[in-house]
Amino acid sequence: MPRRSTSTDLQHVTVHGHRRAFVRRGSGPAVLLLHGLGCDHTTWDPVINSLARTHTVIAPDLLGHGASDKPRADYSVGGYANGMRDLLTILGIDSATVVGHSFGGGVAMQFAYQYPERTERLVLVGSGGLGPEVSPAIRAITTPGFQQAMGVLALPGLRHATTTAMRVLSRSGVRQLRDLDEVADIYDSFADPRARAAIRHVVRAVVDWRGQVVTMADRAYLTEAMPMCVIWGADDQVVPVDHADNARALAPTARVEVIPNAGHFPHKDHPERFVKVVRDFIRTTAPSTYDRERWRALLEEGAPLPPVQAEAGDAPLAPVHPVRATGA
Repeated sequence: MPRRSTSTDLQHVTVHGHRRAFVRRGSGPAVLLLHGLGCDHTTWDPVINSLARTHTVIAPDLLGHGASDKPRADYSVGGYANGMRDLLTILGIDSATVVGHSFGGGVAMQFAYQYPERTERLVLVGSGGLGPEVSPAIRAITTPGFQQAMGVLALPGLRHATTTAMRVLSRSGVRQLRDLDEVADIYDSFADPRARAAIRHVVRAVVDWRGQVVTMADRAYLTEAMPMCVIWGADDQVVPVDHADNARALAPTARVEVIPNAGHFPHKDHPERFVKVVRDFIRTTAPSTYDRERWRALLEEGAPLPPVQAEAGDAPLAPVHPVRATGA
């Protein structure tokens, strides 16, 4: 069966003519939960109520996903960041701790980059944007025949048999197969041709045949001005856990937590531990305060350039920083 919302409080607002679905629970400082590719707000069901005991939790269905509209529209990470800004504005929320899973992590990073004044903290969960590697299944979505092939694979009989097998395998105890229940839900959503088209547009905006295109590497130095936490499942088969090490290198001030015996959805595999990590991170860090002069200074200084090789075989020279611009 396709994914169905277990939420009795699913709400809708219309933004720029498109209907957006979201769940709002709890009270207190805001936490925005952004789901991954092909998922919807229900991926956060194991953790929403616990987080809502201390925070206002907003869990939307991104455009093209779940119960939100699936128009022919802008499915870039920048477009999604704009949509989240507008949703928070309609809901009367000025700033939030932004939590993004997988593709939602890329949206979260883009949101923080575009709207630092509205981002208190950044939490990335098995996130895209931290390295080129990604599973072959996601790269396959970029191929020209994806829409037609999925139209056949999404026919009721074949889809039902395949998703049933996936759900059985996910309960087999084989750690590499634990995420197949979520994959089955995503597969089920492809029964809707509008959902297939939306997913194809999303993936083509961030992935090509070589892997992820969009990266935070060139802007990671800006995280110096914002608390960041990175959470990964040790057995992630979608985005390699090695990308958590990339996060350490790109953003040395980030807090990194690798959860054992967890796959691409650590918030579902170990919800209590996930909530503890997120809540402790929020409790022990002050929300980022946007300072235009500090932000400008970081932009002017820029990121350190990579080590320069003088000649093949020579030891690398020290990293080079661009000359900071000064007034006349």
